[in-house]
Amino acid sequence: MTPDLVVAPGLFLPGRELSWTASRSGGPGGQNVNKVSTKVELRFDLENNRTLHDGVKARLRARAAARLDAHGRIVITCDTTRSQSQNLEQARQRLADLVRGVLVAPKKRRPTKPSKGAKRARVEDKRRVASKKQSRRGGWDDG
Repeated sequence: MTPDLVVAPGLFLPGRELSWTASRSGGPGGQNVNKVSTKVELRFDLENNRTLHDGVKARLRARAAARLDAHGRIVITCDTTRSQSQNLEQARQRLADLVRGVLVAPKKRRPTKPSKGAKRARVEDKRRVASKKQSRRGGWDDG
């Protein structure tokens, strides 16, 4: 049984919605990598989660779209260290960071208009550039 994952004060992901498997990993470790399963795949059952609001779930689904499997679970893989327990802890932290990143809804963008001064400056700059180019146009002699 996986322990609950604390995401923020008062918010946790239940351990029953988290599962993990270990497999052999490449990378540093010499002959050890052929014997020990240190690579960790952590899965979070997003579809059956009851602790996150629908808006948070939708943002999480959008942000982690590349990590979703066919069953709607978020899969996080970690094989950075030679220790299975450290890799599991790093995967749990990555999941917590991912969820923490979508807790606050982004602000709605309010469309703005350029100010009169900005419009005036743009037009004056256009005129200045146009007159500069006009002055460069010389009459060539067909001599």
